[in-house]
Amino acid sequence: MSLPPEALPGNAFELPALSLDVEALDLGPGVKAVGLELIETNNREPVRGKQAAEIWSAILPAVAGDEHYALDFFSHLERVREFCSARDIKFREASTRCIVLQQPRQSQLFELFERFAGETFGIRAGAAAESPDAALEGELSKRGVDAYQPAYERYYFCAICEPEDGWVTLLSPTLWASEVIRRVRPAAQPFDIYIARPH
Repeated sequence: MSLPPEALPGNAFELPALSLDVEALDLGPGVKAVGLELIETNNREPVRGKQAAEIWSAILPAVAGDEHYALDFFSHLERVREFCSARDIKFREASTRCIVLQQPRQSQLFELFERFAGETFGIRAGAAAESPDAALEGELSKRGVDAYQPAYERYYFCAICEPEDGWVTLLSPTLWASEVIRRVRPAAQPFDIYIARPH
């Protein structure tokens, strides 16, 4: 749900309980980024748990659209292996410390966001995500999400997911905050979320 600016607490309109703030981020010269923050409207606390997992697993594929996407895990890999094996989620050992999951279904994404909410992991989308990217995967193994910054221009986007903090950072050469909002609005509608551009 997107409401006009005058629909603030105390006015005639009541905002939904949840908000998704979408805004351009300044991460330094030459870096194009959009931040998505999923919060409780009244207290500005991050949305966590099952509800957050449901929302993230719906809106991130919507941002990807028709683009292929893959998840990158680079910490607590034994837990990732065990979890995926137990649920028949296919994965690839990409490097010493990097596991890649190609195009998991939305139900699998939900399980992953719920189970690994306390972890930082990545999602990359675009034609380049369909094939192994040895250079990036090797750097993810060594440097974690910092590896996305020099590589994201080869992709539709690279996303840094921090579900416990209610935060996703999209690095993208082509996506603006307005386009992200346009893409997530239909996917967010069933959850009754206020979508805002804070600045």
